Amino acid sequence: MRSRVRGWRWRRSPLRRRSDVVEAWTVLAVTVLLLVVAPLLGMVAAWWAQDSARATAREQRAERHPVRAEVVGRTSDALSTAHGGRQPSNRVTVHWTEPDGAPRTATARVPAGTRTGETVEVWFDSRGRSVAPPADDRAVWQHTVTVGVCATGGAVAVILFGHGVVRQAAMRRRLAEWEQEWVRTEPAWTGRRA
Repeated sequence: MRSRVRGWRWRRSPLRRRSDVVEAWTVLAVTVLLLVVAPLLGMVAAWWAQDSARATAREQRAERHPVRAEVVGRTSDALSTAHGGRQPSNRVTVHWTEPDGAPRTATARVPAGTRTGETVEVWFDSRGRSVAPPADDRAVWQHTVTVGVCATGGAVAVILFGHGVVRQAAMRRRLAEWEQEWVRTEPAWTGRRA
């Protein structure tokens, strides 16, 4: 039957080696890093990502404008495509009237399945190109959470990898220390001369 003595690496013992003490301190450091530093890094990265995403959304809202337009025809019978995780869309010809009364026609992306004659909201940039709608609060929060989780996960992976490297080095050092001790102890046990 196997018994475990907790904290044996911290106690004085003739069997304890310096590598045991290093490994014990490493476990303590890794615990603090995993419970404090990794979540803090994730929160800082998420905070930075949220500021960046909000600034981008503000720029997009300032540059882009919506237009209620009528679908007047398809430009191609190509398959629907999805861009950037958005719903599938088709390129179609749309028609609308500007506030000054001037008629306009352009090619824009609309949700897949939209039929000729339907009225849809399309977005254009300052150059008159069809663009995706600006990021909303939900997209900003999704970006924030994704960056925060990825940063925390990356920090955890780096910490655990470093811990594995230190454990391997400590194990090699421990085996070398035991080998040296055995070289000194073996003659007394076996009667052989080194």
